[in-house]
Amino acid sequence: MFQQFNDWYKNRHEYAKEWKERTGGKVIGYFCTYVPEEILYAANILPVRILGSHEPQDVSEPHIFAMFCPFCRDCLAQGLKGRYDYLDGIMIAQSCLHIRQAYTSWDLHIPVDFKYYLPHPMHLQSPHAVPYLTEELKTFKKAVEEWTGKQITNDDLKRGIEIMNSNRQLLQQVYELRKNPNPPLTGLEAMYMVVSSQMTDKREHNKALEELLQKLPSRNLDNPGERLMILGSEDDDTEFVAMVEDLGARFVIDEHCTGTRYFNTEVDVNEDLLASIAERYIKRIPCPSKDWPQRIRLDYILKLAKEYDVKGAIIMQMKFCDPHELDTVAIKKALEKNLNIQTLFLEFDVTVPIGQFKTRVEAFLEIIREEDLF
Repeated sequence: MFQQFNDWYKNRHEYAKEWKERTGGKVIGYFCTYVPEEILYAANILPVRILGSHEPQDVSEPHIFAMFCPFCRDCLAQGLKGRYDYLDGIMIAQSCLHIRQAYTSWDLHIPVDFKYYLPHPMHLQSPHAVPYLTEELKTFKKAVEEWTGKQITNDDLKRGIEIMNSNRQLLQQVYELRKNPNPPLTGLEAMYMVVSSQMTDKREHNKALEELLQKLPSRNLDNPGERLMILGSEDDDTEFVAMVEDLGARFVIDEHCTGTRYFNTEVDVNEDLLASIAERYIKRIPCPSKDWPQRIRLDYILKLAKEYDVKGAIIMQMKFCDPHELDTVAIKKALEKNLNIQTLFLEFDVTVPIGQFKTRVEAFLEIIREEDLF
């Protein structure tokens, strides 16, 4: 039932190359989910999120600091090794300094036709954030038009918004089923489903989701065991998720940029389409690098934990990921104090084998199971 998403995720490069050959369209690699994919779809461009391979590498050291997070170094390594040689362009929306360095190094050392740095507000709670981003989107739209040689009309923008909103709505419908006492999908399947949406044509992904939703409600799996939440830094570590679920637990919800934070907010269309898009990216649940001065994300995490009846939470921080490291103490305290939810903090390196984490997860699950006995 989930094999298509699995295949898309594992064969992402082959998919993009085949898509280019089949459609004659352009492909842009993007480094952060603040990139407005609506405008790219309006221009018939395929957005592909640049992700790492979870493999040890030694090619990025001359280009990026060793104290930058392993994820951004892994992403850059994929470009340096030529695995994204099919990209026609790259872009980033301003987020954390580490991933920005990956973009800058890629720009300097890997030739592409189109490069774009989108200045995105960091102070999202400012009243000036939406109008500022709206003007930046106008500039970005014009740059895309000049590159492609085609004007992006309002009808094109409406189509791009509809493609993205449909995908978000369908993913939300699947996630609603994870609230069930016995969810009809595993956390691993959910991860393949969401991450594959970031690297395939959303129109094809939407069709696969529609077919999935016809079959999923009647699907029965084994008892889900301990209901867990996973949250924190960028995470497409399928091997870790599989290991935890093999121990008898089930991830029923997540909060990271390869999960709910990617699709939790839709574009609310009004007369000014670019302003509508800007508002969505300003008001979505923020990355911790932009979640200030008031912590918006914390209440959202608590809300998810309640709605999905979470018994334990694994907080994952990518090594050297400063924004998420600053959030960890507040999240741990909020979950334990407000909801009495056990938490496990793990510092990750995408290239380190997961075996070292198995013992810690086993001990964590044992604590939850002992609590359930009383």
